[in-house]
Amino acid sequence: MDAFAISRLHLRFAIKLACAVVLALFVGFHFQLETPRWAVLTAALVAAGPAFAAGGEPYSGAIRYRGMLRIIGTFIGCLAALIIITSLIQAPVVMLLVVCIWAGFCTWVSSLVRVENSYAWGLSGYTALIIIISVEHTPLVAPQFAIERCSEIVIGIVCAIVADLLFSPRSIKQEIDKELDSLLVDQYRLMQLCVAHGDREAVDKAWSGLVQRTTALEGMRSNLNMESTRWMRANRRLHAINTLLLTMITQACETFLVQNTRPEAIAPAFRELFAEPVETVADVHKRLKHIRRVFSWIGGGGTPVTLYSWVGAATRYMLIRRGIISNTRISAVEEEILTGETVVRPESAERHHAMVNFWRTTVSCLLGTLFWLWTGWTSGSSAMVMIAVVISLAMRLPNPRMVALDFVYGMLMALPLGSLYFLIILPATQQSMLLLCISLALLAFFIGIEVQKRRLGTLGALAGTINVLVLDNPMTFKFSSFLDSALGQLVGAVLAMMVILLIRDNSRERTGRTLLNQFVSAAISALTTNRARRRENHLPALYQQLFLLLNKFPDDIAKYRLALTLIIAHQRLRDAPIPNNDDLSAYHRQLRHTADRVISAGSDDKRAQRFQQLLDELAIYQEKLRNWDAPRQVTEPVERLTSILNKYKHALTEN
Repeated sequence: MDAFAISRLHLRFAIKLACAVVLALFVGFHFQLETPRWAVLTAALVAAGPAFAAGGEPYSGAIRYRGMLRIIGTFIGCLAALIIITSLIQAPVVMLLVVCIWAGFCTWVSSLVRVENSYAWGLSGYTALIIIISVEHTPLVAPQFAIERCSEIVIGIVCAIVADLLFSPRSIKQEIDKELDSLLVDQYRLMQLCVAHGDREAVDKAWSGLVQRTTALEGMRSNLNMESTRWMRANRRLHAINTLLLTMITQACETFLVQNTRPEAIAPAFRELFAEPVETVADVHKRLKHIRRVFSWIGGGGTPVTLYSWVGAATRYMLIRRGIISNTRISAVEEEILTGETVVRPESAERHHAMVNFWRTTVSCLLGTLFWLWTGWTSGSSAMVMIAVVISLAMRLPNPRMVALDFVYGMLMALPLGSLYFLIILPATQQSMLLLCISLALLAFFIGIEVQKRRLGTLGALAGTINVLVLDNPMTFKFSSFLDSALGQLVGAVLAMMVILLIRDNSRERTGRTLLNQFVSAAISALTTNRARRRENHLPALYQQLFLLLNKFPDDIAKYRLALTLIIAHQRLRDAPIPNNDDLSAYHRQLRHTADRVISAGSDDKRAQRFQQLLDELAIYQEKLRNWDAPRQVTEPVERLTSILNKYKHALTEN
């Protein structure tokens, strides 16, 4: 995209943000809301948040989805605040303690749920805190305050959505269509590298890039699902496309790894089939037709299983890709592909990280409460609210320290910017609603451009400036109140950052080990004769965990290779013709139970003991397979898995 197009999109979103702010301001004053700034602040954050995350104008549906999450989080927070107040109205200190624990609990939950839904839980934590702090001296007005806050927030969200619809939001459909074509070509090139058994670093770079792009495509699917109901068929197909892409990556990498120990596994004739370079989807389609004819002539027995499976997945991919691009009715063949397997959801490996987030939020809120009660500062409540906001929003992001730093810079920028508006611009616009709207529109416009560039401090400056301006009804201009509020915000942001720095998150190594043990457990779970369990598709969950491993350890290629090897082992065992008898079925349950106990072990000693038990049981299982005359397609992958677990025993059991 050229510079002109980028600047045009930046300007369009800046106008959209200014429109949302002005619309919320106008509605707030027109309907005589008690505190119109909550509506204005909500409209600004709902619109600007997705733009800051995307680094540009968000796609259609992102603002609506964030708005719905904010409504849900606000209602949960308001309900929790009312329950806490009615239960503990006679003990104010205990009430503050409980709401601090509630904020920590919400942060803990937000660390375990899907990233796109975590915003609602984080918001519900500090919403309850805001309500209780605001009515701490007059708790009887809490229901009225909660209703007013919900109403103002809903108005702000509606204004943001209306502004988004007025300025023709970007559809992500064209980007998905282009990415589908590009992914198919790159998948074929990865298979070429693996069949040729080329440079290992080139293969690592290619497959890790495809894993990241496949994960990004799944995020695009979520955006398309939020955009409109007319994309429901495309959404179903994209869900299946995700599995097919991951299957192709797995089969290609297995083709490479098999040749490490058995170079003769891929005959020269098959290497020649994949030798011709491809540039477009048409080239891939032409090559696949030729390869399928060769495979049908050779027969399934003479074709390497990884190549045969890869070509089958690529063929199904092309069929579903055409349906996504055209968005036509789902055919019977497509329906069979879409309903063929049950996708398993991944279990969170970040439970220790979530507990660290709980303590960070709870401790920071308690420190803010003690600071407020000890100093008696009138704006101590503002500091406490800012602590809860920063901690709750920062904890789910990969780098909480940078988020806290963004808020600190934002509050510093809000001090002079807010002073300019509070002392000069707003008093001069009191006689004209039009001038007031224009002044705030200019503020939102220029910050909206910088937000899309991810300038450090811009999002915090937008929120901090709007919050310190007295956009109440009627408006008053007491400089002491303004200064107290601005300093309270700054102190709260600084205290929150101090807590993040002092309470270190030491969960990285533990999370990595847990992820690797979950890969082991998934491979063990494939040892089953139960038809329903064999139909379960673990690939999306496994690759989601692999993507988390990539984020946690960006430079540790050994961990990626081990994880990928375990994923390949899972797929091979899942397709293995295991003899169906009661003896093996009972032992499968024992193996799964032991693998789960390895993950849940609380210490290195217990983990090492249970892992050794798992290795001993696998040795017994191999003996049982020999006694029951299991075919080579079963005994070979089990032996390979046992060898891998023995080789990487220390990496899987020690911190």
